[in-house]
Amino acid sequence: MEITVFPVTPFYTNCYVVKEGDEAIVIDPGEATPELKKYLSGCSVTMILNTHCHCDHSGGNAEIVALTGAPLVCHEADLPLLNTLSEQGSMFGVYFPPSPAPDRFINHGDTITVGGTVFQVRHTPGHSPGHVVLITDGIALVGDVLFSGSVGRTDLPGGSMRQLLKSIREQLLDLPDDTVVYSGHGPETTIGKERRSNPFLVN
Repeated sequence: MEITVFPVTPFYTNCYVVKEGDEAIVIDPGEATPELKKYLSGCSVTMILNTHCHCDHSGGNAEIVALTGAPLVCHEADLPLLNTLSEQGSMFGVYFPPSPAPDRFINHGDTITVGGTVFQVRHTPGHSPGHVVLITDGIALVGDVLFSGSVGRTDLPGGSMRQLLKSIREQLLDLPDDTVVYSGHGPETTIGKERRSNPFLVN
């Protein structure tokens, strides 16, 4: 399995393509950059997944759906955000095109398969109401819940610091220390490093 990151949008969002063989899923296409589109042209894309529906993670949905024909999925609690991508972008002076409607919703406990790798979906509200993360052995794709040395912002509509920290403690800190964390912005980290040194998590 390969995980390739594509920096997208003026917000330096990490869009991830998880690929095994020719099969791939796209996670958080905030923008359909030429580099991302070129890479996807060599893949059989089976899913486009938004960990959450802020504009910098979903703004490229329309173009990537049109390019690949793959189904778009997100958590239902973030549908109001998905339906207001252009309005969200205007708050920051950046245009994002409207997104197609999701083909289906994903929920806590669902599984997503890429080749022979199975990811578990965990609902992690706090940064947004419908935020989800994807977990498999040794890997956590966490969107904007957890960062190297920080956590997601909670000052946007639907955010809650109490809920965010609860999500992190219950859904991420139960993972082994050597689990590699792929965040929505910034570098990779590990669960162990964040457990030991993240100022928001150290008791």
